[in-house]
Amino acid sequence: MLARIETDGVICHTDAALRAASGIVVGFTERTGGVSASPYATLNLAAHVDDDPIAVRENRRRVLSAIGAEAFAGSLTTAEQVHGTTIARVTLDDAGRGADPLDGSGPIPGTDALWTTEPGVPLMLFFADCVPVVLVSESPRAIAVVHAGWRGALAGIVGDTVRALDAALDGATITAYIGPHIGECCYEVDPLLVSQFANMFVTIPRASDRLDLAAAVAEDLDRAGVSRERQWHLGICTAHNTDRFYSYRAEGRTGRHCAFALLEPRS
Repeated sequence: MLARIETDGVICHTDAALRAASGIVVGFTERTGGVSASPYATLNLAAHVDDDPIAVRENRRRVLSAIGAEAFAGSLTTAEQVHGTTIARVTLDDAGRGADPLDGSGPIPGTDALWTTEPGVPLMLFFADCVPVVLVSESPRAIAVVHAGWRGALAGIVGDTVRALDAALDGATITAYIGPHIGECCYEVDPLLVSQFANMFVTIPRASDRLDLAAAVAEDLDRAGVSRERQWHLGICTAHNTDRFYSYRAEGRTGRHCAFALLEPRS
């Protein structure tokens, strides 16, 4: 279960019981406790939104420090999110891609889901309305972080990531954590797009101009074998809570909060 924890001004929604039981760290950040100036105030974690890269680097350090993972800052791995369907396995050779906005290494290109079985390699993706999903297998240990905007959700990137983990781990039991995202209440779209979703997902009503991305993601997870009982939904609308989270729909130019996951090394 996710709990809201504040450490030195940085707020994360994380599962302490999971960490205690299996050494797996998962969570989602809020937007306070950082050093970025407006319109990115204050804990912007994305390097692609024209924020000061020095501020982004410090904000990432603060998040890793807040979750007790600053020792792994050099192995932090990110992706160039393109609203696509590419899923990348992160190996030790990939570790550290995009970790420091100033070092020029660059994130893993053209990728919207990362997964790994490597301890000590934090995964981090960035959000401002799209649906963040963290997937966990406790035995064998594995983690994934998925970026699901409407394109990715419609294409089934979340379910496909579950299936990639399932194939690699030979049928492990997977749990999903779904973080803050724009809610149906605030996500007005073309009814033709809603109709496309209704063709793919039975939980999406056809006659509407509002889109419930979380319902589509939940159904996609269920189809891939992650039952509703193994899904933890934070259930917070980013557009309704811009004091706590970033929202591109509500704010336009703004920062990004993150979803993160880490397998702690075992002694």
